[in-house]
Amino acid sequence: MASVYDSVEVPEDGAAIEVVDAESDDLEVPDNPIIPIIYGDGIGTDVGPAAQTVLQAAAEATGREINWMRVFAGESAREKYDENLPEDTINAMKEFKVSIKGPLTTPVGAGFRSLNVALRKRLDLYTNMRPTFHLDGVPSPVSRPDQMDMVTFRENTEDVYAGIEWEAGTEEVEQVREFIEQEMGYDETIHDGPVGIGIKPISEFGTKRLVRKAIDYALEHDRDSVTLVHKGNIMKFTEGTFRDWGYEVAEEYGEEVITEDTLWEERDGEPPEDAVVVNDRIADNMLQQILTRTPQYDVLAMPNLNGDYLSDACGAQIGGLGIAPGANIGDGLFLAEPVHGSAPKYAGQDKVNPTAMILSGRIMLEYMGWDDAADLIRNALEETITSKQVTYDIERQISGGTKLSTSDFAGKVADTIYDLA
Repeated sequence: MASVYDSVEVPEDGAAIEVVDAESDDLEVPDNPIIPIIYGDGIGTDVGPAAQTVLQAAAEATGREINWMRVFAGESAREKYDENLPEDTINAMKEFKVSIKGPLTTPVGAGFRSLNVALRKRLDLYTNMRPTFHLDGVPSPVSRPDQMDMVTFRENTEDVYAGIEWEAGTEEVEQVREFIEQEMGYDETIHDGPVGIGIKPISEFGTKRLVRKAIDYALEHDRDSVTLVHKGNIMKFTEGTFRDWGYEVAEEYGEEVITEDTLWEERDGEPPEDAVVVNDRIADNMLQQILTRTPQYDVLAMPNLNGDYLSDACGAQIGGLGIAPGANIGDGLFLAEPVHGSAPKYAGQDKVNPTAMILSGRIMLEYMGWDDAADLIRNALEETITSKQVTYDIERQISGGTKLSTSDFAGKVADTIYDLA
């Protein structure tokens, strides 16, 4: 192996996934890949093994095998390494290319910085991709959850998540205030008294590579549109420029991609066959449109904070974050992770719904080119849920359901996979 690991074991069987073309995510995937997995904090110790059970069943049912490599971050890493994010974990994810993780706890207002953000930055996983679709049988707060079928592409390394800020009452924030007011001339912008100040960088480089991922995905998966979501009417030189740079990327594709303006000005609203339409929407309006005009949108591309809001709002329409999957993608690197948090009060109770992490693993299998295994997972989940054999969160919302533990639900889905194969 290329890397040396201090405190983790590399499976003796199995082989590493190789990258053929990083920019196009072209991989060479063996039938027995080594895949690092972080169970995570809180309920991660429940949903991590549950997801493994289902993913392994899907692999075996299609004549393959996953060789799991347990790596650590968060609480488990502090116990083993006395640090939150050891080099063993980073090295494993770099070497084996495709990984999956459970939720990691991030304190609010104090404590260590977000480990989720740290992983994305260390590995340059600049795209957060979240497909949002409804599973038959899952209760939803909207009347037509089946209309929700969007994929959000959220820039992962810039915007407010870059974390450039200064605390109220410190010498540093006063230096920033003085510079803004005296050197830059914005003397009526900041109220007197204690103030916290932050800045949000949005770059041409970060924007364009994110929008390319979104457009490439739309073309590859026969999606009709890519919508740039921004607050450029207010933040003109950050989010407004995000929109402008996004349209510049669209122009690179020639006839494959057409803007909404061109669509109406030159084609009377009739798009070319197999072309992707790129448009843009203001973020607050988009939060309304995903409810009122759900079928009109396919792929959303946006800065980090907008992506956080919009992807969670999309998840609400299909039943909540407990079933919402996600993945972080760079050039030739992939890390699947569920959208939900660590929910420490339920940790170790074997009761929570593992569907979000299972579906995150399904995205991972699709990324690896194992579409047949990925299809088995979705079909088995829907069959299990429609049979009303579900975890407590769904059972309490339906009549006539059978409540299963986390592990029993995963076992039922795995059995169904073998039956369907």
